[in-house]
Amino acid sequence: MCQRVVAGIDEAGRGPVLGPMIICAVILQESRIPFLKSLGVKDSKKLTPLQRKRLAGIIENSAEKIIERKVEPDQIDAAVNRMSINNLNELEAKIIAEIINELPNNVEHVYVDSPDPNPEKFLTRLVKYLRKRVKITAENHADRKYTVVAAASIIAKVRRDAYIRQLKKIYGDLGSGYPSDPKTRAFLENWVRLKGEPPPFARKSWKTTKNILRLYKIEDSSNNFT
Repeated sequence: MCQRVVAGIDEAGRGPVLGPMIICAVILQESRIPFLKSLGVKDSKKLTPLQRKRLAGIIENSAEKIIERKVEPDQIDAAVNRMSINNLNELEAKIIAEIINELPNNVEHVYVDSPDPNPEKFLTRLVKYLRKRVKITAENHADRKYTVVAAASIIAKVRRDAYIRQLKKIYGDLGSGYPSDPKTRAFLENWVRLKGEPPPFARKSWKTTKNILRLYKIEDSSNNFT
């Protein structure tokens, strides 16, 4: 008897001012989900870095396939600069649709964590870019409800953290990359003060970056996001 196969899709790094956003899909036999749940697979935000790392290895060994998309800051800026946060949702919908188009044909159901407060609206955006027919469930906080989405959230978070570690090896301690992190803000401000522009891995459309540019009277024409 054929095993039912499902996929979960989630992102990590939508809000940071530094570094990429990572979108991951985890493809699993549905029969593996109780095993992963019993080991503690849940929303990555509720896990420690060590727990995420341990679980990521188990998920990778359990998955039939994992698909990753790395969304660079310049892609994010281009979307936001087309006037609003809705264009970031559009970008994410397009990339998630591209991932779904690449899923193996035996995937019967795809669960997506919707970044839009209105999941139906996000699903409408996503469907425009689809080239295959597959059942899709898009919900807010899907990583809390569906273990397969939680698995995707863990993989995305672990892989984004790895990219941030690479940046730290090259550029020094830049903190977590989030605007609320004093280390991140200090790193960004010091970079702009010394070089007269943001680092190439910064999101120039974020309000944090724009405020620092304004502080040093450096012109920037992009739109504010966060």
